Amino acid sequence: MASESTLRFSAQTDEVTSLLRIVNMVRTGEATTRPEIGRITGLGRGVVTQRIDQAIEMGYLADSELAPSTGGRSARTLRFRSEQGLVVVCALGALHIRVGIADLDGALIAHAHEAWDIASGPDKTLARAMELADGLLVEQGEAPVWAVTVGLPGPVDFATGRPVAPPIMPGWNGFDVRGTVEEHFDAPAWVDNDVNLLVFGERARRHATEDDLIYCKIGSGIGSGLLSQGRVHRGANGAAGDIGHVRVNGSKEPCRCGKVGCLEAVAGGWALVRDARQAIEAENATGQLADAVRGGAPLTPEAIARAAENGDSLAIGLVQSSARVVGEAAATLVNVFNPKVFIIGGAAAAAGELFLAEVRQRVYELSLPLATRDLQIVPSVNDAQEPLRGGAALAIETLFVTTFPRWFSGGRPTVQVTASV
Repeated sequence: MASESTLRFSAQTDEVTSLLRIVNMVRTGEATTRPEIGRITGLGRGVVTQRIDQAIEMGYLADSELAPSTGGRSARTLRFRSEQGLVVVCALGALHIRVGIADLDGALIAHAHEAWDIASGPDKTLARAMELADGLLVEQGEAPVWAVTVGLPGPVDFATGRPVAPPIMPGWNGFDVRGTVEEHFDAPAWVDNDVNLLVFGERARRHATEDDLIYCKIGSGIGSGLLSQGRVHRGANGAAGDIGHVRVNGSKEPCRCGKVGCLEAVAGGWALVRDARQAIEAENATGQLADAVRGGAPLTPEAIARAAENGDSLAIGLVQSSARVVGEAAATLVNVFNPKVFIIGGAAAAAGELFLAEVRQRVYELSLPLATRDLQIVPSVNDAQEPLRGGAALAIETLFVTTFPRWFSGGRPTVQVTASV
C-alpha cells in the first residue's frame, strides 16, 4: 500500500504537470478558454479554475477578451503573457552579424544587421554582436532577457555550446560561446549551427510539428539541417547534416578545411566566385557578369545567381554545374533520410528555378522511387530575418518544452537550472 508521503508527492507531481500543460496549451493556442481546457484535459471545473488562478498569480497567463458566443454565455479567453520576457538572437554568418529581439511568442520585435568578417575571432565578434543586442534592448523597456540563441556558420557541439574545428572561423575552435553570452546577459543561452536555426524557422512558418524536412543552405559554404518528425536532428555530437565536406568523386579541388574534393570546394558559393574569377581573368569571358566585375562590381555568390537569372551564359554554366553536384549529394540525403520537403536556401535560392531544376533532375535520377514519391523540392522564402525567427523558436522550445518543469516555480529561467540542456 502506498505511503502517505508517496501519495502526497504523486499529487504534487500531478498538480505541477497539469499546471504546466495548461500554460502551454494557452501559449500555443491549443485551448484559450476554461471550458476548452476542461474538455481537452479532462480536469474538473474547480481544478481548472485553481490551476489557471495559479498561472495568473505566477505571471504566466492573463484574462483577455470574450470568446465568440456559441449560443450561450460567452467564455472569457486567456492569453499567454509573452511580453514578460525577451529572447536575444545573434545569427552570425561568414561575412555578417544579424541580431534580433523577440517576445516569448517568437515574434520579432527589433533587429539589426552589420557587415562583419567571422575571421575577426570570437572575442571581437561576440563583443560586437552583444553590443548591437544591447542597443536594441535599451529600446524595449524593462522586460528582462529570458534566453539567448547564437547561430554559427560551422560545426557546433550543442551540448557544450562550443564550435568544433570550424573551417572558416580561425580562433573559434573550442571557444566558450555559451558561457560568454550567458555571463553578459545573465540568461541561459544555446549555441547551434546556423542552418539549424533556419530549420527551426521553417518549422515554425510551416507549422511542421510532425514533418520530415531537410533544409540545404548553399551560401559561401554548404550545410544542411534535418527535421525528423518535427524535431531537429543534430546527431550524437551536433554534426548531423554537415554535407559541405562530403567528398565529390573525381574532384581535386582544395577545400578551406584542409582536405581535397569537398562538396563546398566544388559547388559552394566561394567555389563559384573562384571559378567565375578564373574565367573572367582568362580574358575570354564576355557578358553581363564579366563586364560588371571588370567595371569594379564585387564578385559574390549572389551576384552570380542574379546574373544567371538574367541570362548571362557564364553565370548560367556555373550555377548549373553547382546545382548538378549539389543534386547528387541531395539524392544521397533523400535516400537515407526520406524527407517530405527538401528546401534550398542561401545564395543559390536567388537563382530560382535555374538552380532548382538541376537539383530536382539529379535527385529524381539518383533516388529511389519511394523516397521521391511525395517529395517536394522547393526554394526557401529567402527572408534575411529567418535565422532570427528560427533562433527565437529554438530558445522558446527549449524553455517551455524541455526545461519548463525546472524553473517555472521561480517565475523565470536562470542559467543554473537550464545548464544541463
